Amino acid sequence: MSEERIYEPLFVRNLFDEMSATYATVNWVSSFGFCERWRRQCVEQVEMASGQVVVDLMTGMGELCPRIAARVGRRGRVVAIDYSPVMCRIARRRIAKHQNAKHRIKKLDQQDGAECAIEITEADALCSGIPSGSADVVIASFGLKTFSREQIRLLAVEVKRILKPNGRFSFIEISVPDARWLRIPYLFYLNHVIPVIGWIFMGNPDNYRMLGVYTRAFRDCGAACDMFRDVGFEVEMRSFFWGCATGLVGRKKPS
Repeated sequence: MSEERIYEPLFVRNLFDEMSATYATVNWVSSFGFCERWRRQCVEQVEMASGQVVVDLMTGMGELCPRIAARVGRRGRVVAIDYSPVMCRIARRRIAKHQNAKHRIKKLDQQDGAECAIEITEADALCSGIPSGSADVVIASFGLKTFSREQIRLLAVEVKRILKPNGRFSFIEISVPDARWLRIPYLFYLNHVIPVIGWIFMGNPDNYRMLGVYTRAFRDCGAACDMFRDVGFEVEMRSFFWGCATGLVGRKKPS
């Protein structure tokens, strides 16, 4: 399969539509639970304040939304987008279930007040339609690897458009560690074991084999860091668990 083909938006959308039923389970099992820790760190590494508007790009199943909502509070707002319609449907169900559970707890405690508004929208992260200068924070987990280098540059421009002056962003992505002692077993696990785990849960190892293809091509957030800096961000790259995940955190400079 050609490199151009794997980065076509329709190909990526269909891939995640097909994996949606088992993606959460396989992701957790194959990362030994580290995916949840890294998502938490993605949210924690960026400043958020009560009442702010946060855009969750490539939200997947909305895994980050509850943590973001807790940070911005009842006066805040979360705008979560994903290009996969199936992922969006699952995200809406997960968020509704989470909010209903919180509502029951509040009712038992005789507390009242509206929940933080969380909107799940099907949209392309590269042309989201979100109003310019409307977001205080942009955040995303495990979506960067599905973009080509040129698409990442377009994403940086889109994030800059969405953010307010001094707005902040945080990204995290599975990466290939530099250390040889870790890289060799890591790549073996990524290329050979994760597809088997996908086959056990899904019956189709090829879809989960693509996650390895994307990760090897992406490598880490280093190139993305340079691109975000080139379009005018203050940005730094961060490493997690010896480079098995890397992230970006930064700020839009005021005009």
